[in-house]
Amino acid sequence: QVPRAPSQPLAGSESRRFTNKHSKKALKASLTLGILLGMFFVAWLPFFVTNVAQAVCGCVPAGFFDVLTWLGYCNSTMNPIIYPLFMRDFKRAMGKFLPCCRRPGEPRPSAISLSMRNSNSGPRAATSLKNVL
Repeated sequence: QVPRAPSQPLAGSESRRFTNKHSKKALKASLTLGILLGMFFVAWLPFFVTNVAQAVCGCVPAGFFDVLTWLGYCNSTMNPIIYPLFMRDFKRAMGKFLPCCRRPGEPRPSAISLSMRNSNSGPRAATSLKNVL
């Protein structure tokens, strides 16, 4: 058995500040998730219920079914609007890549810098298309 080092408890105010900060983040994350799931159910549940009804009785007009299908498609267009409204990190990431959202004076990332940033290894020797083929 390895003896454990005694840990020092956080001071009362630090502990409360730490708890408040994380509870606010958790509340905001729960709110965002609730809104996204609520929008999903409002948009797609009528489509799926109507789809089952159509399979059972065949009594759903084609125009109504098309309207419900497009309601579900509208949900997909709402996600890029909802995410930036509630998530600061998402807004920052989109601002780096969309020219309309970039701050003045902020350089546009190049494709090479993005690929180097996303790769897990260090710099590699340059490989041309001729060497690969």
